Amino acid sequence: MIDLEQIRTGLAAHQPQLLTQQDFPRAAVAMLLREQAGEVEVLFIRRAEHELDPWSGDLAFPGGRVDETDAGARAAAERETREEIGLELFPQHYLGRSDDLAGAYLSIHIACFVYQLENDVEFCLNGEVVDLFWVPFRTLLDPQRNRLHEFHYRGAGRRHPVIELPEWSNRPLWGITYRLLQNFLGRFDLSFRHPEHF
Repeated sequence: MIDLEQIRTGLAAHQPQLLTQQDFPRAAVAMLLREQAGEVEVLFIRRAEHELDPWSGDLAFPGGRVDETDAGARAAAERETREEIGLELFPQHYLGRSDDLAGAYLSIHIACFVYQLENDVEFCLNGEVVDLFWVPFRTLLDPQRNRLHEFHYRGAGRRHPVIELPEWSNRPLWGITYRLLQNFLGRFDLSFRHPEHF
């Protein structure tokens, strides 16, 4: 399993793959990490249910669209984190940038920035976020929690890998957040494996 020093060193040495097509909408998220009882944990938010939100009710990282007024994608991730969960991110929190990803169903490019937090952080949720919680990477990598799941999404039947986290959410982790995590962990030779892989 990885620790925060390995993550810091690995991201410092990593040249992130960026998506630079100008005609695509851009979004940015903050992957927030901490160390608790010797384990690295990652913070998830649960988005509010809203019919106009394509990620309504999903588990996610804090983040959102990059606005014209933002100084860049990282500034957007930090602004959205402040707006959504009341957390101010500073340069000393920043660990590095992971690879950009394109949306699987929406024409959007998503940048992911990684930060380290202390254990005594306080949050203040806005109306876009209804819950947040920390999950150890060890839990996310547990094959018994990883499944191929069939469900209805955007007018069609889908089959996707998910991570079940019933202690925290009645919805599994899936979609772009799953892919961002999968991509990040791949840098450290870790990967999600569901029972169908065995």
